[in-house]
Amino acid sequence: MKLELGYVPISDIKFDDDTCITDDILHVNANELAAMLKEDERIASLELDIARPGEDVRIIPVKDVIEPRVKVEGKGGVFPGFMSKVNTVGSGKTLVMKGAAVVTCGSIIGFQEGIIDMSGPGAEYTPYSKTNNLVLNIIVKEDMERHEKEECIRMTGLKAAKYLGEAAAKVKPAYTETYETPAIIDGCNLYKDLPRVAYVYQLQSQGLMHDTYVYGVDAKKILPTFIYPTEVMDGAVISGNCVSACDKNTTYAHMNNPIIKELYAKHGKDINFVGVIITNENVTLADKERSSEYTSKLVELLNLDGVVISEEGFGNPDTDLIMNCRKIEEKGIKTVLVTDEYAGRDGASQSLADANSLANAVVTSGNANEVIVLPHMKKVIGNPEAANVIAGGFNGSLREDGSIEAEIQVITGATSELGYTNLSAVGY
Repeated sequence: MKLELGYVPISDIKFDDDTCITDDILHVNANELAAMLKEDERIASLELDIARPGEDVRIIPVKDVIEPRVKVEGKGGVFPGFMSKVNTVGSGKTLVMKGAAVVTCGSIIGFQEGIIDMSGPGAEYTPYSKTNNLVLNIIVKEDMERHEKEECIRMTGLKAAKYLGEAAAKVKPAYTETYETPAIIDGCNLYKDLPRVAYVYQLQSQGLMHDTYVYGVDAKKILPTFIYPTEVMDGAVISGNCVSACDKNTTYAHMNNPIIKELYAKHGKDINFVGVIITNENVTLADKERSSEYTSKLVELLNLDGVVISEEGFGNPDTDLIMNCRKIEEKGIKTVLVTDEYAGRDGASQSLADANSLANAVVTSGNANEVIVLPHMKKVIGNPEAANVIAGGFNGSLREDGSIEAEIQVITGATSELGYTNLSAVGY
């Protein structure tokens, strides 16, 4: 499977009469886009806004962040199962609108939603303060169940990203990157002197709006399976969850998964990168046992020497992380875990809800309980009162002067367990 990504840089977004890209500026016909999105009768009101890096702007409560892309060669289209037919993607050519993002926000749907500050100390914790963001402030009608409200906002964001992405089809990319994974049998004959490594990709699927979608299918309904890494880059994995904002894997983070890109960078040099095993994070013990058994079986069938396992969320999913680690290690296959910590505000509490001595190679993306004060912003897109109820905040988090005191748990992407974050560790 071979995918070429062509990057179209975006240095700014402006509302204009036509939707197009000129001189690295994305011009958006706001009236046309809003009219198209409002065709969904579940939307009570919708406002489009722009948030640029460095501006005195806060976005709250954030649902998802999506990177506009368009497929120009090959099977299918981006966001298969939602915005295009269910063809296997991951090959051909896709254009990436680099530097631009669609951010969905609006009325509270689930308490685990987030904040993006475009400047100040909060901006240092989120990678989405560095993108030019087209923000959709969506208010949905009240006479619906919460899961339908989430679905409405999710689909609205994907529609907007598809609409914007199509503007890139008329522009020559500034540069390209090519990613290729051979078929399994062919891969066995390559780099025989290098360790065979795969990526075990845990997808949030606890339900109650803790969901992820693979080719349009709720991940809780799948058995662990093997996919090509390039399928993820083409939008085969879509976020539909409201886990805590700091370690929520946005759709943007899935499409730009740093673990996948790093494994590709080491392919043929330090490792033989075989591909991706996607698995889920369900609630019941029986579901966890079933998925971890199947995951470890796939790892063994692929004759691997090592795997990287990433988590999404915390608490209950810690069990999936450790269970996958233990069963794979017991087969003599080395694991490296990527997670974040909920170690209390002083950092002294147990970091994970589960543990095992075999989990002896762990990368942390930070302690989500660390407290921060986010200063007053001149402009707030959305509802600042959400700071008092979203996870990591508390009653009184929003101060009278407009500043917010809360844990970094409230900041979208602050402790991303895909490593799509600005935090790093320093050894002493």
